[in-house]
Amino acid sequence: MKIRFIRRIGAILSRAYDIIIWAFVEKKPVRLSNGNCEVTKLTIEVLVKQGVPEVFDFDIPDERLNHYLKKSCVAVDTETRGLNLRRDRLCLVQICDEDGLVSFVRFRDRHKLPYTGDSNLKKLFTAPNVIKLFHFARFDVSVMKYYLDIDVNPIWCTKIASKLVRTYTDKHSLKYLVAELLEIQLDKSDQMSDWAKDDLTDSQLEYAANDVRVLIPVQKKLEAILQREGRSDIAKRLFQTLPLVCELDQMGFKDIFEH
Repeated sequence: MKIRFIRRIGAILSRAYDIIIWAFVEKKPVRLSNGNCEVTKLTIEVLVKQGVPEVFDFDIPDERLNHYLKKSCVAVDTETRGLNLRRDRLCLVQICDEDGLVSFVRFRDRHKLPYTGDSNLKKLFTAPNVIKLFHFARFDVSVMKYYLDIDVNPIWCTKIASKLVRTYTDKHSLKYLVAELLEIQLDKSDQMSDWAKDDLTDSQLEYAANDVRVLIPVQKKLEAILQREGRSDIAKRLFQTLPLVCELDQMGFKDIFEH
């Protein structure tokens, strides 16, 4: 009886494994026999575990710059040693386009920062034809300015858009946005980790890549809601004020519009 039971469990586990592998290889949605679980179709509109992104030192190469300059929008994120701009230096910049091509730029040598020279990153992040998409752009744009002397523009921020249209909640972190709009649970366990260490773990690399992979799909959902609610124009104007807000932050002015 025990042997039969073990064989039965083994067969069930084997079948479940085959279904999951088939879904990932064939890129098709699968509904399991009980009808209660669905494996999401793998497209660039949802979070997927793709190949390990290429990691570049201090800048992206010309080939990668030219590729991104042909896009209308690129998703961008940064990883730092913490949240204090002057104390916690820039360690990593992540970039992703609508095709899911992710690039990492690492800043290993703290003695090279802040950097005020020209770079391909500066060319990309100041290109007027490419929207730079962030979640909580206020922080990332300030980091870019302080450590790389880049005046990022034009800007689109999913956190600002979320606050304009998701007025039924106070939860506007990327984790909650992705859960609601894409129905995906992001693993944020590496959010608070050491991004300056020599060898980043596979878990850190996956976390950093996924944070930019989801931004363009999230933006598309938010754009539709902004348009539906008649708030697209106010969102656009708010995005345009972000560089000024970041400049005020760096000068130490907080809540300047308060009484």
